[in-house]
Parts: sequence; C-alpha cells; structure tokens
Amino acid sequence: MRKPELAAAIAEKADLTRDQANRVLNAVLDEITTALNKKDSVTLVGFGTFVQRHRGARTGKNPQTGEPVKIKASNTVAFKPGKSLKDAVN
Repeated sequence: MRKPELAAAIAEKADLTRDQANRVLNAVLDEITTALNKKDSVTLVGFGTFVQRHRGARTGKNPQTGEPVKIKASNTVAFKPGKSLKDAVN
C-alpha cells in the first residue's frame, strides 16, 4: 500500500474527503518526523514504537571489488511492533 492508497482508506473509514484525509496523514507523518528529529520516541499503543538509533562508524566491503570501505556514523529510525500488530500479522 502506498501513501495515496492509505489516504483513500482513511477518507473512506473516517468519512472525510480524500483531501482532508491526505492533510491528516501528512500532519501525522510530520509530527512523527519532528519528534524523531528531537530524539523523542513515538509510541502508538498497540501498533508500535518509532525510535531514533545511532549507528557508529564501521568498515564495510565494496561488493564489486572486495576492498574495505569506511562507512560514516549516522542516525537511523527503528520500529518495534506492538503486541496487537504482531498478533494481527501472525
């Protein structure tokens, strides 16, 4: 499912226009992004938790040549699914 399909599903279930549902979806995604940028975690009870994690610098390998490559430290986003989501998927 892509973002437009998700917005259409929200519009149908929440009795909103597609434009309103798209604005709601964008607002939710913006708030999650802002919170993660501030190093806050975002917990949606029953669904899961988004958290920012730091990945340290490390040495990788170029798959074509096999020579070592330095990979810089970076921040990434991790998602830990909640119990309800795990149960729904299994």
